[in-house]
Amino acid sequence: MIKIVLDCFGGDHSPDANIEGAVKALNEEKDLTIILTGDEKIISEKLKGYSYDKERLSIVHAPEVIGCNEAPTLSVFHKKESSLVKALDILRTDSSVGGLVSLGSSGALLVGAVVKVGKIEGVHRPGFCPILPTMNHDIVALCDSGASADCTSDELLQFALMGSLYLQKAYNKPSPRVALLKVGTEEEKGDNLRKETYPLLKNEKQINFVGNMESRDFLSGKYDLVVSDGFSGNVLLKATEGTALEMLKLLKKTLLGSFKAKIGALFLKKDIYQLKNFMDYSNYGGAVMLGLKKTVVKGHGSSKGTSVYHCLIQAYTMEKNKLCDAIEKAISSPKA
Repeated sequence: MIKIVLDCFGGDHSPDANIEGAVKALNEEKDLTIILTGDEKIISEKLKGYSYDKERLSIVHAPEVIGCNEAPTLSVFHKKESSLVKALDILRTDSSVGGLVSLGSSGALLVGAVVKVGKIEGVHRPGFCPILPTMNHDIVALCDSGASADCTSDELLQFALMGSLYLQKAYNKPSPRVALLKVGTEEEKGDNLRKETYPLLKNEKQINFVGNMESRDFLSGKYDLVVSDGFSGNVLLKATEGTALEMLKLLKKTLLGSFKAKIGALFLKKDIYQLKNFMDYSNYGGAVMLGLKKTVVKGHGSSKGTSVYHCLIQAYTMEKNKLCDAIEKAISSPKA
């Protein structure tokens, strides 16, 4: 049985989205158990409208909530009755619990996970690793996307190792194509950090390094994992998501801009919905925090039920395939 704890009051649409996603995941995976942390009275009342195996769902009362505008370190240490801190405490103390999912404050989750759960021995820094769709209807991962703004070449090498194992264990990609984010594809281009990192990736036998990548090729489908420091990775991620959203808005405005366009839109309705569904981040889950002793997944704050479901399935799959054990083994290798 795989047991996951879900911060039920993290996120803009909590607890409704969290409960909807939890029930869907429970009904699909029969060897999954979920613990919900949050206001027990509110959660219990909302659960009355759902059908699920009550033996595999429990609630731990946590009356407080950590807001996204609160100081991460202070909130983790002072709001001990919050849904996030309760979830972290359960993950730390209960050996039967393998993973945690939260849509709440990224800063508080990062601080709390490092302090309470701890890093795998040998890991320099954990890295956020989100998944995005590519133009050939596949996926691409990015590590790091914001956990560490300043990185060393050794840390980028570890991101490549951990990200590769994540794609192998969670998405059945036996030899993920790894690229280094740069301003040009030539080996000699870039700043000192990228120049130092390139030979490390090139000589690492545990990964399939295919060279440098310019940001315009991020969604091209040519790569499975892009390695970056957290600052550059976060800029790339937000710019890509923002561009996709604005393009969808422009498409909608264009198709509704004239009578002729509206007629054409009727014939393209099915294709338009498929495109929207393809570009919807909620279908790809959240950002996994790689390098911790246990599985932690950070979902978008604006996630709805479908996205919460995918985050839980991510955590479930990683725990079932023992990703953390694989990372520990790879990092402890003399060549890592």
